[in-house]
Amino acid sequence: METHVFFLQLLSILLGARLMAELAIRVGVPAVIGELMAGVILGPSLLGWLEPTAVLRLLAEIGIILLLFEVGLDTDVKRLANTGVKSVLVALGGFFVPFLLGFALAFYGFDLPLLVALFIGGTLTATSIGITVRVLTDLHRQHSHEGQVVLGAAVLDDVLGVVLLALLYEFSIGGGVSIVNASKVLAFVGAFFLLAPVMAKLISLLVSRFDAVSELPGLIPTTIVSLVLFFAWLAHAVGAPELLGGFAAGLALSRRFFFPFGLALRSNEQFSERIETQMQPIIQLFTPIFFVMVGLSLNLREIDWSSVFIWSFALSLLLIAVVGKFAGVLLIRERRSLRLIIGTAMVPRGEVGLIFAELGRVSGIFNNEVYAAMVIVIAATTIFSPLAMKWLYERLDDAPPASSGSRY
Repeated sequence: METHVFFLQLLSILLGARLMAELAIRVGVPAVIGELMAGVILGPSLLGWLEPTAVLRLLAEIGIILLLFEVGLDTDVKRLANTGVKSVLVALGGFFVPFLLGFALAFYGFDLPLLVALFIGGTLTATSIGITVRVLTDLHRQHSHEGQVVLGAAVLDDVLGVVLLALLYEFSIGGGVSIVNASKVLAFVGAFFLLAPVMAKLISLLVSRFDAVSELPGLIPTTIVSLVLFFAWLAHAVGAPELLGGFAAGLALSRRFFFPFGLALRSNEQFSERIETQMQPIIQLFTPIFFVMVGLSLNLREIDWSSVFIWSFALSLLLIAVVGKFAGVLLIRERRSLRLIIGTAMVPRGEVGLIFAELGRVSGIFNNEVYAAMVIVIAATTIFSPLAMKWLYERLDDAPPASSGSRY
């Protein structure tokens, strides 16, 4: 590819993603849907101006690693302790039930191969903590009781999802499911999560010291991006997806990170805030490229939209994707209205679901029809949840207060 052509393509991606994200926000849907649609419009599905290339895929890979870094950075492990058993039950029910139902539907109902069915179940386990946090914040409910339960559950969901992603990644490159390989990956991932964050925290303290005496601007973004890329390489070296390294680095640099076995290292709150502030422009520059690339990779013209398989498969998965997230909610003792809100807040798959789906496509696990069905489900859950939460909260605010002895 000639340099000037690449510049024009990158310009189209960045501006297209921004314009469509702004439009999406104005019509009341998450920005990620707009960025996904930008890829559909610019790609082979509609205008045909762009197609996925090796260079654009590399930029998208950087974007996905930085996106998982941001997810880790926003993760508050202590939130799990604060919300206790309720968050754990919501997370475990909302993780295992969609996984098992999605796998069973694909494997037994539609007779898909074992690895494909595992990837489909894995994709349905996701919960987009970014979209959930954004919706709760917009509604000024992030500090409410149910908001804390949701955020705690979403944190645990993310950790379980990343571990599952590492397993599925190993199965995809190994050509099939292997108990030996799964045990090896779990051991490596466990060691990685124990040791890598400790290393990252110590490095961050060193960077903080140097930043205090450095006379050149830009030390924090340069060193933090370097740290994220190093951890991505390290994750690959132990047999896990590169994006796991980004998540571990973000987790270690979050404001409230506690080492294993109860050991804690004091966090510099001001330094953590500076990391978030100075990394935001870089993250916001690269992550839209990933979502646009997802849209570019989806050629809607090659899909037989009259196919009974696509619609029956997508609608069946959509039902599981919504209902499955309410499984854990049924196990907790709350008012019915709050349980509805908590379950609905766990529904959006967003960027996390797209990460699973894209890994399945890139690995050759998903064909075009299965991939299209997964994207339909992810988009539908991502749009549904914010609108439903807003409606439920409006009804909750208008409802008369419950009596002290009522569960509802």
